[in-house]
Amino acid sequence: MSEVKLSAVPRTEFGKGAARRLRRAAQVPAVIYGHGTEPVHVSLPGHETMMALKQQNALLDLQIDGTSTLALPKSVQRDAVKGFIEHVDLILVRRGERVHVDVTLFVVGDAISGTLVNAAVGSLEVEAEANKIPQGIEVSVQGLDAGTVIHAGEVQLPEGATLVTDPETVVVSITSPGGETAAEGTEA
Repeated sequence: MSEVKLSAVPRTEFGKGAARRLRRAAQVPAVIYGHGTEPVHVSLPGHETMMALKQQNALLDLQIDGTSTLALPKSVQRDAVKGFIEHVDLILVRRGERVHVDVTLFVVGDAISGTLVNAAVGSLEVEAEANKIPQGIEVSVQGLDAGTVIHAGEVQLPEGATLVTDPETVVVSITSPGGETAAEGTEA
């Protein structure tokens, strides 16, 4: 995963009025936490921040007063109607540090004709280096028959990532349209 560079400006004004002034100036108020340090309040460029946060688990390289700081988004608050970013909470990370993140699952391939593929979860929690977070995890259902269940422990993870989610969690199940599994169909 690539780092997204953003210039951040320290801010000294706080509260609703100050945040509204920042938003009118196309800036996003943000707070950086972590590693036992005091929270750092900054403002980020609005459009660049929105584009960077379209990517899941975006690693942000913040340039604050000439120093580089790496951070991951923890919480992004958006306007409920217009969808623009109102505030961002960021977690301070170090290059090479292992972090826990949710990574989106993508079901690929086609199960046997006449079956239904049910994705039970949309993401898995994994541990990976902050600068090597996978963009997604693929789960292949190619040629699988009704009654097949894929658990989190069976999913092939990208190199360097380890599973944090319970390995017994059902990720994908294959069923027949009537809801019967392959074993029930042969008995009938």
